Parts: sequence; C-alpha cells; structure tokens
Amino acid sequence: MSTFIGTSPCTPLDGSHGLASQPTLSRFTAIMAEPGNLKALRDGVLELAARGLRAENGGRRLPRVTLDVDSIPIEVHGHQPKSEWNGHYNARIYHPLVTSIAETGDMLDARLRPGNVGTAEGARDVILDGERQRATGPSAAANDRAQGGLCKVAMVRMDAGFPSAALLAGLEARGIDYVARLRANPALDRLAAPYMKRPRGRRPHKPRMWTHGLQYRANCWDKPRRVILVVKERPDDLLLDRFFLVTSLTWRQMVKSEVLAHYRERGKAEGHMGELKDVLAPALSSTNRPKSHWRGRKPRSASDAVDAFASNEVRLLISLIAYQVMHIARRAMARATGTGWSLRRLRERVLRAGARLVISARRMTLALSSSVTPFWSLLWPRINRMHWAGP
Repeated sequence: MSTFIGTSPCTPLDGSHGLASQPTLSRFTAIMAEPGNLKALRDGVLELAARGLRAENGGRRLPRVTLDVDSIPIEVHGHQPKSEWNGHYNARIYHPLVTSIAETGDMLDARLRPGNVGTAEGARDVILDGERQRATGPSAAANDRAQGGLCKVAMVRMDAGFPSAALLAGLEARGIDYVARLRANPALDRLAAPYMKRPRGRRPHKPRMWTHGLQYRANCWDKPRRVILVVKERPDDLLLDRFFLVTSLTWRQMVKSEVLAHYRERGKAEGHMGELKDVLAPALSSTNRPKSHWRGRKPRSASDAVDAFASNEVRLLISLIAYQVMHIARRAMARATGTGWSLRRLRERVLRAGARLVISARRMTLALSSSVTPFWSLLWPRINRMHWAGP
C-alpha cells in the first residue's frame, strides 16, 4: 500500500458507524423523493456540470453549446410503478428523457417517464418552460438553466419524433436555434420524389450522398420552415435512401453540409448515454410495498406511503451525478496522459482499487494500492488546480 492522497483535518469517525444498510439507503431515497429535495437534486446535476466546465475553462462560461435531448430505455425486473412493457424494446422498461451537452458529453437532466410513453412526451416542458404536472412543482427550463450557468447561447438538437409544432414554435419564439430529424410521411415522400433518381453513368463502388435545401410546411405548422433533404446511395442497395432535417438556421448561418455534419454528431451523445447505462447501470428498483411502520410510527393513511416512482427518479439523478464526477475525472486523465479514456477504463484502472483509511486524532489519510498510485498522481493535482467557481 502506498499513501498518496494527502491528509486532511476532519472530525474523528466513531468506529460504531458502519456502512449504510439497505433500509437506511431506502429511507434516504424516500426523503430525497420529497418535492423540494427532488428539485434541489435535479438542480444539483446541472450545477455540477456547469461548475466542472467553468473550472476547466478558467472560471468562464462556454460561448455556445448544443443540447441533445433523447430518450433511453432502462429495463426493470419487477412491477415498479409506471414501468410498462414496450414492444419496440421487447422489455419492461422506464423511458426517461435525458438532456446532455453534445460538445462535452456532460449530463444536465433526466426526467423519469413511464415505459409506454411516446418518444417526445414531456420534451417541450423540459426544453422550454419546465412546467411539470407532478407534485414536484415547476422547475426552470433546461435551456434557461444552461444559459444561466454554463454557456452564453444554447441550441437544441433532436431526433425524429421530437419536433412537434408547439415545440418548434416555442423554440423560435425564444430565439433558440434547433436541428431535428423529421419522421417520414406521405407529404415528405412527394416532396422528395423529384430528387430520388440516380445520375446517369456507372454506379461507383463507394457510397454517394446528395443534399437539397427545400421549404416545407406540415399541416400542423404555423409557417413553412427550412428543411434539408439528404439522399443516400449505397453500393448494395437497389433503391436510394433519404431522410429530412428541419432547422431554424438560415443558409447564411450554416450551409446544408454543415447542418448535416452537425446533426450527425448526435452519435457522440448517444455514446455517452450508452456509457451511463453500461457502466453505471442505474438500478430503478423501488416499488410500493405495504409498510407496518414509517419513520418510527404506523402509517395513518395512504399519503404516508413512499412515492416509489419519485424514488426511482432520485436513483436516476444520483446515477447522473456519479456519471458527472467520473466524466470530469475522465477528461482530466485524458489531458494528463494524452490518450482517450472511457468510463469503463477509468473505473477499472483508477477507481476500482484497494484502499485503507487511516484515522489519527483529527486527520484522515487515504492509502491507495500501489497499482493505481501513478494514475492518481496525475489526476489529483489536475483536479486541485481547477478553478472551482461558485454558482
């Protein structure tokens, strides 16, 4: 064992305090599920991301970021409240809505939803006004909180299924730029038909792609909007493939190819969400069970019962906080070593190590295994040098 992380003054720990038991953890999540605590926990996720980014940027906000809003399935095993069978994923799931920063991979927010809701349900509330129908009360919109804490201008990027008429109109009314994919429909098929023809000549062995700038107005839209038709040709496909993007960006702000390249960067956000599921594996296992006692007394009514759905949302938000802490450490290790670090590599090589906590008088010393000392000797000084500015 090798002592590496420095000692720090503290209140002596009583040897009678052991690890938290499962009932203790359950009581903690029940307390955090109360409306005021849940809102504070949600705000803390974004504040941690904002402080981390400002710390790495000399205390300054970023000039511009892109908010990726997407849904992810989280499989559950049991009868957790509002978890439902989803035929698309062939599993019983929750279907949370997650907001992240495209350029940096930071997670800003997560809203737990039932397993059978549509992809875009609740997206307008998250992005614009944050008005929630549940008992948690209204919270600030993700875009407003992002611009208040971590950037000067934020734009939104979404997959197909999200761009409803109300959401697009709301974004434009607030002056928020967006890029989103449109679902196929007969009107778009007719609009694309003149462009679904191969040019003359022998087909090349490499795939080809064409982009076309058009105007389109859906029946539910209040005005025409700029759309970009992307036509793709693959060597082994008999027919051409295509999809549409809708954007508020003018051609002076971003040409067709740049809009397409910007949208395709969504793959990074999906990769980070995949890490959240794969490495941290949020266990949303709270369920309603009849209780004989609650906080030392018998429940007087059903209102004293634990809100298991809110408790599962607490677990999800805590997973986001854990992701953020690891993500900040991952970026610091990448800068220190000059190589890329995944969350799994960080966990296995840096965090999952033997350690001993030595308590003497009013001081604690953490002694780490010699196998991870070289990594921590690179990581810890960089963490200490960050400019951890306040809100």
